[in-house]
Amino acid sequence: MRVLLVEDDPLLGDGVRTALVREGYMVDWLTDGRQADDALRCNEFSAVILDLGLPGMDGMEVLTRLRRRANLPVLILTARDHVDERVAGLDAGADDYVLKPFELDELLARLRVVIRRASGRARQVIELGALAIDEARHEVTWQQRPVSLSRREYALLRELANHPGQVLTRPQLENVLYGWQDDIESNALEVHIHHLRKKLAPELILTLRGIGYRLNDQLITA
Repeated sequence: MRVLLVEDDPLLGDGVRTALVREGYMVDWLTDGRQADDALRCNEFSAVILDLGLPGMDGMEVLTRLRRRANLPVLILTARDHVDERVAGLDAGADDYVLKPFELDELLARLRVVIRRASGRARQVIELGALAIDEARHEVTWQQRPVSLSRREYALLRELANHPGQVLTRPQLENVLYGWQDDIESNALEVHIHHLRKKLAPELILTLRGIGYRLNDQLITA
């Protein structure tokens, strides 16, 4: 999943980005509200973590503009702890609040919740046939056997599992795995797919030539 982090505090932003990457998210980090508004117009993200006190454009204005265009999960980070300010943010379309200072574990848990809610899931474990992905523990099992995956392999599998039966195109998957600063080799996606098939099952991920990839319905519904 690709997350846009908008936070102008360099120490806090770096800490949050590191924690998100460790959990398997692809993170793009911006420190300016106007840049964030532009990024949200031109890119696809799974969720936004948004500070309110930003240079360039206040976070509340970024949220208001986003809600005119999309229903993307938004988790607000703020030191503004007055009830009326939190209510205003929720009324403007925020999905949840985290008040500064906060524990990273709480932030990660709240992020998982707003993303699950947006996708219509109630549980933290994705179960598809013999495949199980525990998002909180960052664990994958196949046929009840634990499977060790790299960060990008995990992100790729989780994205496919979040869209069972749906074909995801190369640009959609590369958008999840790589940020603006990454150089993408032409065969990088195929390499990750190959590794997943080798570690799980050769027939688990189907290739639809010229279109994209999807999980094998016969295996994930078994």
